[in-house]
Amino acid sequence: MTDLLIIGGGPAGLTAALYALRAGKSARIVEKNSFGGQIATSPKVENYPGVSAAPGAEIADTMLSQTLALGCEVEIGEIVSVEKIQNGFRAFTSEGERYEGRTLVLCPGVAHRKLGVPGEEALAGNGVCYCAVCDGDFYRGRDVVLVGGGNSALQEAMLLSDICRRLTIVQNLDDFTGEAPLAQAVKRRDNVRVFFGCTVTRLLETNGALTGCEILRESTGATETLQADGLFVSIGLLPQNAPFAALAALDDAGYFASDERCLTHTPGVFVAGDCRAKSVRQLTTAVADGASAALAALRYLRLAESHA
Repeated sequence: MTDLLIIGGGPAGLTAALYALRAGKSARIVEKNSFGGQIATSPKVENYPGVSAAPGAEIADTMLSQTLALGCEVEIGEIVSVEKIQNGFRAFTSEGERYEGRTLVLCPGVAHRKLGVPGEEALAGNGVCYCAVCDGDFYRGRDVVLVGGGNSALQEAMLLSDICRRLTIVQNLDDFTGEAPLAQAVKRRDNVRVFFGCTVTRLLETNGALTGCEILRESTGATETLQADGLFVSIGLLPQNAPFAALAALDDAGYFASDERCLTHTPGVFVAGDCRAKSVRQLTTAVADGASAALAALRYLRLAESHA
């Protein structure tokens, strides 16, 4: 049984492991896809302190190597259920593997809602982006398309319209669904045009790089081609928290209802990263959560040991 059983190998989970290992405790990370989380798909990261500029995959590899060098155990598998056992927790994967930990740190992350059009996955990082804060500056002075109309999309629209030559917004409804003042501010921008009642049906590319998209006006069936250097998708996030709802309360949107202390209503269970209810989801906030969750887990272990 490991001291910290960490579900999710993104920046939050890797940081939690780092803090545990440096404190002389054991840590095991179970990751369902690839280590590094969403940052691993970012073509370049320029907002992480101490790193002037580097591919996200390079940062992820460095973080993973650092934890492995300290003795972290890593596993690939999708955790589908967790149960409380004597002196800890037991997690089960979809393949039937089981892992046990004295404490449980949940860092399952979130998944961006995708457009679901052919070629989207292949163009991710080559013109298709899911975070304007992360990647918007790469399109400074260029033409981009933004898909979405909620508050998050409108906030990204304000950022992109500040730095891009032209921003085209594609919204499938007849108006924005975000707050009215923010929507009006976006509409007033001179370099912003909006296509309401439209959806993206096809991505255009040349030599593996995005060159634009085709949109469909649902009321008429008419199509139009938009030329663009980048396409930002902001149609919501999907927290991956459902398998853990019995151990950590979820808010109405499905995020872990926990503050910066990263605590849950279950003693010995902690949460960290984008899966937690918060207003900012960035690489820096994920690693901060990982540190907070690990330190809380270490305090829990010390208390348990003192009462043993």
